[in-house]
Amino acid sequence: MSLIPLVTVRPTERAVIERFGKYKGCLNPGLHFIIPIVDHVYFVNITEQMVDAEKQEVITGDNLNCTVDAQIYFKVKEDEANVKASQYNVDNYYRQIVAITRTTLRDIIGKKPFKEVNSERGKLNKVLEQELEGQTKPWGISVVRTEIKEIEPPEDVQETMNKVLKAENEKRSAVDFATAKETEADGKKRAEIKKAEGVKRAMVLSAEGAKQKQELEAKGKAEAIKLVNESAQKYFKDQAVEYEKLQKLEKTLSKNTKFVIPSDSPLMDVVSMMLGAKATKEKK
Repeated sequence: MSLIPLVTVRPTERAVIERFGKYKGCLNPGLHFIIPIVDHVYFVNITEQMVDAEKQEVITGDNLNCTVDAQIYFKVKEDEANVKASQYNVDNYYRQIVAITRTTLRDIIGKKPFKEVNSERGKLNKVLEQELEGQTKPWGISVVRTEIKEIEPPEDVQETMNKVLKAENEKRSAVDFATAKETEADGKKRAEIKKAEGVKRAMVLSAEGAKQKQELEAKGKAEAIKLVNESAQKYFKDQAVEYEKLQKLEKTLSKNTKFVIPSDSPLMDVVSMMLGAKATKEKK
């Protein structure tokens, strides 16, 4: 009880004021005047708070004893109705929240096998939060979140779980090793295939090159022969005719046949050339 007529309410608080033991109102943050002895002020923390439900042994759905511990985070709603409810609808909400949490945990875990309890803590936290939210709503309290800190099985069960976990890890390692080896072998196989394809491609290109070379050479020879023939036709056609005549003359002379050849005949030029060549040979 304060005899000072001034009361300061902090931003993290709300205050319930009673006059002659009867609820008069809720004080918001700031400076307030009260009547000493007549008015009584009760401060309420509206920040987020935490309570520990403490460890307890719980029997799971498959009859295993396990130790469970949980923490509850909550806050008193800051509006007047809920601040009033936190003071008049429950005797001590700290102690009540712990009690309800312990009871709710036993009920939730007792319906599930230990394996599910141990592997689905997120779901358990959600169920616990919803249950507490519904039961603490009349107290003007909002459950922010719940955290199941520990779930400890009996020692023999823990030992078995450790062995199972070790075996699973070894199995996973073996699978990973086999996968790595398979990947390595597959990589080597692909590399060999690529190499063989490269050799094949090189041989094909080499054969195509040789074929093209032969075709070009044959084409070149054909063009050369064509050019020679064209040149022969162009430049040596008349000489070929004269040569043919000369052959005929030689054959006729070998039979001592006499012919009269005009002096202006082209054949005379050929005969003169032959006689000149013969005289040169005799001088040598």
